[in-house]
Amino acid sequence: MMLKQSHGWGVFPAITTRFHSVGTVDHATLAAHVVWLVDSGCSGIVTGGSLGEAATLSLAEKIRINETCVRVLAGRVPVVAGIAGLATAECVMLARAAEEAGCDGLMALPAYVYYSDDWRETRAHFSAIIGATPLSCMLYNNPIAYRTDVRAPQLAELAETHANLHAVKESSGDVRRVRAVREVLGERLAVFAGLDDMILEAIGVGARGWIAGLVNALPAESVALVELARAGRWEEATALYHWFLPLLRMDTVPKFVQLIKLVQAEVGRGPESVRAPRLALAGAELDEALALIRERLACRPALSALRLR
Repeated sequence: MMLKQSHGWGVFPAITTRFHSVGTVDHATLAAHVVWLVDSGCSGIVTGGSLGEAATLSLAEKIRINETCVRVLAGRVPVVAGIAGLATAECVMLARAAEEAGCDGLMALPAYVYYSDDWRETRAHFSAIIGATPLSCMLYNNPIAYRTDVRAPQLAELAETHANLHAVKESSGDVRRVRAVREVLGERLAVFAGLDDMILEAIGVGARGWIAGLVNALPAESVALVELARAGRWEEATALYHWFLPLLRMDTVPKFVQLIKLVQAEVGRGPESVRAPRLALAGAELDEALALIRERLACRPALSALRLR
């Protein structure tokens, strides 16, 4: 199974969704984008996450995005379908459609609208998604955005119930959670770093992969960062991380979608169009973001000097 600990290494972009100027999904540029990411060394892709603006996508749009990615990648790397919606039944339907589309795995998100942190309800929601198919599953833990927090003992409870739960995307912002999961579950679950600006710290305490955002604009740098850390080349990894961090931190603020798409546009992998209620950046906010992005790109490190793999 593709999300097991032994196969968890690598960078898995949480892909952005490309839109035409009229607001419909642009499948041609989406297809070219995921091929470029894989050609750049990414180990898999994740569709339908927060960065993919999945909350604004219809069920039919999500299914077709999965179909496009499966078709153009043709088994080169795993395609992991993000599973999220307002209702558990909707999520189960999407999970089964992802299996039918040929996806290799699922990333189970909390429900979009949630009113409390009740483990009984949270457990039932995740269990319904994980149990809907035999596909390898990752649980997405993001208490900052979703008000639900699945800690190591609760992960262990789900892992005992569901043999196909193989990984967790840890986005609490607390790197100590990586060690806590490894302490309780050992090799049972692969831990993926879920925030861009925690990857080097997370690898240092046992993370096996990275569900990344800025990789949509800078895949070569993202892959190099992980490979340097894997190889124990910490001085080189730290130098690259130091350059990258001002951009990586864009993944952790409310307008992360607009910012990451703006970086994509600046490196020629645009457009920066988003779907309402989001609006593209404007005014002083845009000027400030562009100044930072252009300053970082002007001193972009030469990766050709690094011998990787």
